Amino acid sequence: MKFGIFYELQLPRPWTPEGEYKLYQNALDQVELADRLGYDFAWEVEHHFLEEYSHSPAPEVFLAAASQRTKQIRLAHGIMQLTTVHPARVAERIAALDLVSRGRVEFGMGESASITELEPFNRDFAEKRAVWEDAVRAVIPMFKEGGCEYHGTHIDFPLRNVVPKPLQKPHPPLWVACSALDTIEMAGRRGLGALAFQFLSADAAHAWVHAYYNAYTKRLDKLADYVTNPNIALTSYFMCAETDEEARRRADGIPFFQFALRFYGLSPNRKRPEPGTVNLWDEYEKWKRENPDGLARALSGGLIGSPETLRRRLRRFETSHIDQVILLNQAGKNTHEHICESLELFAREVMPEFHAHEPAQQAWKRQVLAREIELEEIDTDPFRERYGPNSVQVTRAQAAE
Repeated sequence: MKFGIFYELQLPRPWTPEGEYKLYQNALDQVELADRLGYDFAWEVEHHFLEEYSHSPAPEVFLAAASQRTKQIRLAHGIMQLTTVHPARVAERIAALDLVSRGRVEFGMGESASITELEPFNRDFAEKRAVWEDAVRAVIPMFKEGGCEYHGTHIDFPLRNVVPKPLQKPHPPLWVACSALDTIEMAGRRGLGALAFQFLSADAAHAWVHAYYNAYTKRLDKLADYVTNPNIALTSYFMCAETDEEARRRADGIPFFQFALRFYGLSPNRKRPEPGTVNLWDEYEKWKRENPDGLARALSGGLIGSPETLRRRLRRFETSHIDQVILLNQAGKNTHEHICESLELFAREVMPEFHAHEPAQQAWKRQVLAREIELEEIDTDPFRERYGPNSVQVTRAQAAE
């Protein structure tokens, strides 16, 4: 099993004049530390206009800075929005980043999940999947030598040679965001790596891993002429400390992350309030005061705990044949000091066991892809719930207040 770290670049209120500066510099320090400690991937999102939840509209800038402070860690877009950026600009930025990072880019693609992000770029929420598919078909030929043109439903591009070209040939590994669980099957069918959030149970993980690889091996239907990337990466809430109690004490930002997802997820098309009209951190503090039991449950899941607790939970992931676990540590007001200590303790006490098992995972995958191992077709309908009873619960009335 491989391990990544994950950044939304969250910045809850109240904001200070140097808040964003410190946020970015601390995150770069953390990626540099993760590289020294042997983590495999650093994932950075792209979001626009999402106050407090994500101050990361330019992941290519952040990852380029990280590339000059690191040597081994893969620099991963998780994801770049193909609905709000022209495909030629996407291809140019990916290639340039691949060159300055000496070929360490992972190209995660997605649609954007909210009308707040899409509207300013004149994209219709209802058409975002169709626009994304058109953009994938347009961008892949741009990585090849020579000129290309594309004339699709949403993208029309005249004959041009998009330069530079990426160092990785024919292109960096491709991934797609799977915010809805049924997108995991789509990712397998399209031959793309799947970027998913944590499953609610080992049974759910088992079912969706089977659905992904069965779609890949039996129903592959690529959008364009690209190299496939059969991989499943699972994002999990994370804080490692010497004891479970201390880890939970340090992880207050994790329920904030969950609260923000639920608070905005209840609104139609995830539309956010007008700028400056909602203090999300204050709403979260109010929710905490009114829901102490819910807060305790939210801190009991994911990978929050002592090294022994995390080893036990990761062994369950491992039996489901997840390829990578992406650790979500920077959330809410989790401190830089605690994030660094968490990364160090996990790398020292937990990660080596699972890194050692990576050859066995790759051997299993080779057999599955060659259909020497036939995976059972499992009904995924019982496993479509994204939020379990231990996640933060927010009502529509609370979100509307």
